[in-house]
Amino acid sequence: MSLAAFVAIYFVHLAAAISPGPAVLLAARTSLREGMARGVWLSVGIGLGACIWAVAALFGLAVLFKIAPALLTGLKFVGAAYLIYLAFKMWRHAPEPLDTEIPALPKGQRSNLGMVWLGILTQLANPKPAVFFGTIFLTFVPPAAPLWAYAAILGIIFFNDAGWNVIVSRIFSLERTRRGYLNLKTVIDRIFGGLLATLGLKLALT
Repeated sequence: MSLAAFVAIYFVHLAAAISPGPAVLLAARTSLREGMARGVWLSVGIGLGACIWAVAALFGLAVLFKIAPALLTGLKFVGAAYLIYLAFKMWRHAPEPLDTEIPALPKGQRSNLGMVWLGILTQLANPKPAVFFGTIFLTFVPPAAPLWAYAAILGIIFFNDAGWNVIVSRIFSLERTRRGYLNLKTVIDRIFGGLLATLGLKLALT
C-alpha cells in the first residue's frame, strides 16, 4: 500500500470520528461528571469498539449487510434501543444531586474496565460503521494488501476514535466547564439525554 492511501484513510476516518454521535456525547458527559481519567478509559473502549467494526468489515460483514439488509435493520433497532435506554437513565436521574466521591453509575460500570466496556457497547450499538469501513477498504485497500497494512489501518482507527474522545474528555473535564455543569446539572443532563434519544431514533429510522 502507498503512503497516500494511508493518509487518505486517516483523514476520511478522522472526519467520521469527530462528527457528533453517541460516543462523543457519552465521553463529554462522563468527563463532566467524573473527570478526565474516567473519560479516557471510556475513550479506550470507544476506540476498541471502532476496531471491532473494522475487523468485522474485513471479514465481509459489510457485504453481508448488503446481501441481507434485514440483518442490518435488526441490528440498528437493537442499537437504537440501547441508546434510548441510556438516554432514559440520563433523563430520569437528571434531578439527582451529583455525588463527587462515587460515580453515579451502576455497580458494574464503576471500575475502569466497566468504562471500557461501556465505550465498546456504545460503539457496537451503531452497526453503520461496518458499512463505512467496508467502503474505505474497498476504496483504498488493494486486495493483495499485506497483513501489516491491515494492522496499521486498525492502529489508525483506534488512534482517531480514542484520541478524539480523549480530547473531548479533556475539554469537558476542565474546572470551569465542570462548575457550569454543576450549576445547571438537571438541564444539561436532560439535554444530553434528549440528544442521545434523538440519535437513537435517527439510527432506527435511517
